[in-house]
Amino acid sequence: TDRRLTVAPKPAGAVHPAPLSVAGGAGDLATWYLTPVDAPGGPMPPREEHTLDQVTFLTAHNAYANGVDGGFAPPFVDLFPNQSRGVEQQLRDGVRGFMLDIHQTPDGAILCHNSCTLVRRPVALWVDLQRITDFLRAHPEEFVTVFLEDYVDPGVLRAELDRVQGLSDVLYRPDRTGVRENGWPTVGELAAAGHRLLIFTDHSRDADRSAGLTRDTFGVMYQRDWTVENHWSMGPGIGSSDWSCHSRWYDANTTLPLTRTEPGFRPLFVMNHFRDAAVASTATTDNAKLADRARRFCQPAARKKPTYLAVDRYDLGSPAAAVDALNTYTYP
Repeated sequence: TDRRLTVAPKPAGAVHPAPLSVAGGAGDLATWYLTPVDAPGGPMPPREEHTLDQVTFLTAHNAYANGVDGGFAPPFVDLFPNQSRGVEQQLRDGVRGFMLDIHQTPDGAILCHNSCTLVRRPVALWVDLQRITDFLRAHPEEFVTVFLEDYVDPGVLRAELDRVQGLSDVLYRPDRTGVRENGWPTVGELAAAGHRLLIFTDHSRDADRSAGLTRDTFGVMYQRDWTVENHWSMGPGIGSSDWSCHSRWYDANTTLPLTRTEPGFRPLFVMNHFRDAAVASTATTDNAKLADRARRFCQPAARKKPTYLAVDRYDLGSPAAAVDALNTYTYP
């Protein structure tokens, strides 16, 4: 029989994650299933027939924080990069999801961790987006997703995107193609249309409405409309880890359980698998266990297959092998 762990309701202002408590009943959408770990599925169809929600992509957490392309944090903090290779190398290595933090400075939307104060030679968002766009134009069969941890005004972000040559040619707009009614298109359909770059923001649509300009008007999708995502940390940089999977978006203002699914539409599932701080030895161990956590914890918790496996130091512990394993089958 199933054992169910349920995320307890929290008062206004509560901070996630919450303690997990054993509970019964099937009415809570946030129910956290431990078993069965092997849900019935089927073999993956040919690559061009995969729908976007059937595919799993290797994703680099804080892809810009690599110490190769430029500075990303103040002195001493920058001694712990989340990645060890530049964005262009990440693309060549098969990374297809890029988590980027952007902060507003007089120079525009700049990639920095927490703030850009004292950061030496930081990289502008448009520079990395140009790298990705150029890669996609050279590889018309590939699909890339960018996740923005977004601390800039919408007008600043729009101006930054306008600097990227060829962006409009590859930008994917699910809000204009009936995805909410008909589900995600196939990879082949996206390639044929040239729509192969999906950009998400974690910013609030309501805040943008107050500012008079919403980001989806210029092609940046609000992540909470299109995805579900587990809590961002497994714990501190060393020591034991928390493998439980519960929603990141579960607080006083938002309730988005991992299990969320709508008629005709399944949100993409962002599975975070990293710690508070990127320590190479810990990342090596954690990444080697990625497939196990996805199969036994996160996939049953969300009742959907992870679309994005987000890790620190993707070059350690063979997380690409976990991506390959998930891409051998479909989830019901």
